[in-house]
Amino acid sequence: MKRALITGITGQDGSYLTEFLLEKGYEVHGLIRRSSTFNTDRIDHLYKDFHDPEARMYLHYGDLSVSSHLTELLFDIKPDEIYHLGAQSHVRVSFDMPEYTGDITGLGALRMLEAIRKTGIQTRFYQASSSEMFGETPPPQNEMTPFEPQSPYAAAKVYAFYMARNYRKAYTIFAANGILFNHESPRRGETFVTRKITRAAARIKLGLQDKLYLGNLEAKRDWGYAGDFVEAMWLILQQDEPDDFVIATGESHSVREFAETVFQKLDLDYQQYVEADPRYFRPTEVDVLLGDSAKAQKILGWQPKVSFEQLIDMMVEADLELANKEKTLLDAGYTIGNRIT
Repeated sequence: MKRALITGITGQDGSYLTEFLLEKGYEVHGLIRRSSTFNTDRIDHLYKDFHDPEARMYLHYGDLSVSSHLTELLFDIKPDEIYHLGAQSHVRVSFDMPEYTGDITGLGALRMLEAIRKTGIQTRFYQASSSEMFGETPPPQNEMTPFEPQSPYAAAKVYAFYMARNYRKAYTIFAANGILFNHESPRRGETFVTRKITRAAARIKLGLQDKLYLGNLEAKRDWGYAGDFVEAMWLILQQDEPDDFVIATGESHSVREFAETVFQKLDLDYQQYVEADPRYFRPTEVDVLLGDSAKAQKILGWQPKVSFEQLIDMMVEADLELANKEKTLLDAGYTIGNRIT
């Protein structure tokens, strides 16, 4: 039985990757931060008590800012594969918290690589790189496109990308980069623009919300389905040699187009509800991201399965169900703080 360690296991990608690896017969270990409340909603359906003989997912407390604990964790787990997904991954927030973003998103990857080097374990390391690293370089972007990061998050990801490459060359560690373009799902955090749109549109449809405020409506992104993209992560670590791959759909759509499509599916006119708010604009914008994944298609045999329209259908359906539950509770008089849950 192969053993995998996932940092960021409680996130969107971590949850889909955990499902994927469990179906492949892996034993999965996940790194979670200690907090006063549990944040494991996305993986609760996969959890079995460790006393259960069928349990194959195990959670470990840890933090990407504490290198000594990461080293101890690798000694104990001895994973065959490490998927380093953990990061402060919200681009807009990185402008407000640049030091923290650099520490966790950039140096966190270095600490994982150092833990591999120090323990000497034979493992394969996947670094979750981002299309945001390309920044203002013109599309389409592929593995040969130069990086022009336009945010602290993107700059931290560039650092992590090159550290993975350096450790690959200097210490012959199997360290590979997956440069993933935007990938979404019903499990996307509500502060990310796609989920913010589908969540708000569903609530507006049911009379729970009046307006939706967004940033740059003209920004274009290459949006795919997270469930498809985690398969690419796994394929990258199954190759004979470590390498770097762009993972993308090859289609680009604006935030405005995404919003218009979502509202149309709910028989609403987005122009009546969506407004731009300068507070959501980034100090430096990335106008267009469009990925060329020809290398991944040729070498990995990877292709996206879920279309742009199917992705939106999936997200709208899930958020409409969530909004209906919220309305039921509201009608029954249940509230928690200022938010119906």
